[in-house]
Amino acid sequence: MTTRVRWNPTREMASMQNIMDQWFENGRPTATANNLPLDVYETDGGYVIYTALPGVSPEAINVSVEDDVLTISGEVAKPAFDEKDNVRTLAQERTTGKFSRSVRVSTPVESDKIEAAYENGLLKLTLPKTPAAQPRLIPVKASKN
Repeated sequence: MTTRVRWNPTREMASMQNIMDQWFENGRPTATANNLPLDVYETDGGYVIYTALPGVSPEAINVSVEDDVLTISGEVAKPAFDEKDNVRTLAQERTTGKFSRSVRVSTPVESDKIEAAYENGLLKLTLPKTPAAQPRLIPVKASKN
């Protein structure tokens, strides 16, 4: 099954405006919610969310849920150089700095059973639905006449 997403030129222009504002204010873009893409999947039992955070240590990643809002935040550190190396930046295309992304979970989840796993730069979150929110098969019984 293919999901279609309607293109919204206004949203795209606002995103571009934010990036341009960052270039003029900071000289380079910083990590923002716009560049923390998420892959979100739903199963009968819950949700599975993936996001790529290459080069980020697991200790620098924070995951929280409050009032049905999932927040992933952290910081991408800049590479550290010794001053005696006399390093000049020629290009910096990777984003650095703090990032945060929040999404509303439409179905209640069991926040005390959420699991977060981080391997090879990929963060996987598993959010189990509450039992009341899970689909239930209702058996049909034959009536006796």
